[in-house]
Amino acid sequence: MLAYLLAIGLLVAIFHGNLAHSGAILIGHAAGMLLIVLFALVPGLPGSHIFRHWYPLPYVALCYRELAVIIGPLRGTNYDATLAAWDFAIWRGHPAVWLERIQSPALTELMQLAYSLFVPSVLSVAVVFWIQRRFRQFRSYAFLLTLGFLASYLGYLLVPVRGPRIFLAGLQTHPLRGLWLFERLRALLDVLESAHYDCFPSGHVEMTVLAWWSSRRISNRLARFFAAYTGCTLLATTYLRYHYTVDLMAGLVVALAVMAATPYLERELSGGQCPDLAGGG
Repeated sequence: MLAYLLAIGLLVAIFHGNLAHSGAILIGHAAGMLLIVLFALVPGLPGSHIFRHWYPLPYVALCYRELAVIIGPLRGTNYDATLAAWDFAIWRGHPAVWLERIQSPALTELMQLAYSLFVPSVLSVAVVFWIQRRFRQFRSYAFLLTLGFLASYLGYLLVPVRGPRIFLAGLQTHPLRGLWLFERLRALLDVLESAHYDCFPSGHVEMTVLAWWSSRRISNRLARFFAAYTGCTLLATTYLRYHYTVDLMAGLVVALAVMAATPYLERELSGGQCPDLAGGG
């Protein structure tokens, strides 16, 4: 987290002339880094136990919100045309448009619900570890999620993409319609995500795969649930027109890379202790 905050802070400092709120961003990064260091060096501070375990949650959320402010001015471009062309070359058509053929209000409602529950579902694994007081496993999972989220953020910065819902809107012939919650959930996500270039890689695919991988250490029943949920998410991301299929492939690749790298990084950063993510609880 410190490395990410420092790297993005340096980027903001270098291109501060392109950003309207560069000073506030730099102050926020400095304050966030100082807070981490303070709690690391003074473990007896009030609230230390909670902060040291849960601080990645607000940090990754704020880092995500920050991307909406910095990607557009810093990059000034997007790669939607390229990714749409790759999708077309693979499938001989645009999957987000083709899926209109199976569109129905009930399926749309289910897909939107699955897509919208992404964050609660991923965090549920952490909550189970916490409730069971398996703090070592909790920290390993928090490390895995933090690395996964930050890796996806770097992808958004390197390859800004808005998604087929915006780029291919002129090719869609039927609007999506749900049953009860679809419009409200989509409107809520529009408020949270509409200004972002957050498609490549697909964070939904990446993080649900990481949650499934870690849920195996809790129970086979939970792992089966996450396997089904991951499959549902794969369909939802394209069915709801949020992602190109190459986004999903990239999300899977990043998830595999994070799973491979995390045990080594955790072992190095924890002084050579055997990381939990390499084996069972």
